[in-house]
Amino acid sequence: MGVAPYREIVIAMVRTGIIGYGGGPSVMPLIRHEAVNKYKWVSEEEFGEILALANALPGPIATKMAAYLGYQQKKGLGAIVAVLAHILPTNLAMVALLGILYALKDSAVIAGMIEGVRPVIAVMLAQMAYEFFMKAWKGLGKAASVCFAALAFLLLSIIDLHPAIVVAAFLLYGAFHLRVMNRIKRRREEEQPEQTTKSNEGVPL
Repeated sequence: MGVAPYREIVIAMVRTGIIGYGGGPSVMPLIRHEAVNKYKWVSEEEFGEILALANALPGPIATKMAAYLGYQQKKGLGAIVAVLAHILPTNLAMVALLGILYALKDSAVIAGMIEGVRPVIAVMLAQMAYEFFMKAWKGLGKAASVCFAALAFLLLSIIDLHPAIVVAAFLLYGAFHLRVMNRIKRRREEEQPEQTTKSNEGVPL
């Protein structure tokens, strides 16, 4: 994955900022498409890690993602360019169209447009969640993935725990799980040559 030119960063961030509707979480599938599928700045796994970390930090998630991706490609100046490209077009449009939107706030046409786009956002978020869940399914196993999904739902929706706390807790477990799995893998690799040597010694010449 090579370093992206500023033109790609600006185009990608302007596109996600303008097309995105409904706040930061609804923009994530758009940023994922640009960063993972279109320009291939990061892998699917790395994007998931960045998203989890961004959720645990304060501030709007979309600008944090834009800043990270810009920094990854062009360091500090890239982060500034990415954030400005993401937020400036929509901010300027909001200022320019504020009077018109205020005049049309009770319009049935505008209300219909808003209701019409909501299912699209819901499907995009569901698709991204499904793909992340399938990767967890392969990495953690079926039972653990289902249990963690149910636990996350319980903590976020029933107990109403702050998302940052839930994300941080799951990140800590993920680091612990990875360390344990690597230790088990190394132990198996160390035991396998010994077993092979013993089996060879038992074979008559």
